[in-house]
Amino acid sequence: MALFVEFQIANDGYLLAATQVVQVLPLVDIKRIPRAPAGVAGVINYHGESVPVVDLSELATGEPAARNLSTRLILVRYPDRTARERLLGVIAEKVTQTVRRESTDFVATGVASDAASYLGPVCTADGRLLQRVEVHKLLTADVSDVLFRQPEEDSWSSPESKHC
Repeated sequence: MALFVEFQIANDGYLLAATQVVQVLPLVDIKRIPRAPAGVAGVINYHGESVPVVDLSELATGEPAARNLSTRLILVRYPDRTARERLLGVIAEKVTQTVRRESTDFVATGVASDAASYLGPVCTADGRLLQRVEVHKLLTADVSDVLFRQPEEDSWSSPESKHC
């Protein structure tokens, strides 16, 4: 039996596998990145590391997540295109509980969307339909490349200039 973090987008329920979750944080200040791709909220500093953040509500509906007490920043393990595991922040609403489900509890939706390939199979919990979010499919290849691009060494930079 696997553990999942439950959250909402609009009025629909979704799940993230707890094995992919590093930490659930309150919604902290996020540094916005001008002209970032749609759904990219910005970056945060997590223990000295710059971590990109995406807004699941904005990815799914085009509207940013509501800033409520139950809106959280979920840090997940995201495999980049080189299969290197990276930290990715995910903004999600109504992150208030976990649920346990067997892999056999999930069934295909029968509906595929190229625009939302990260949406996986569904299960029921207390009469509600919950859809699994596949972390490894959250970002398109182009967005992943933008968020996890290795910075080029600038000829003018010095070791001192890498710290603010």
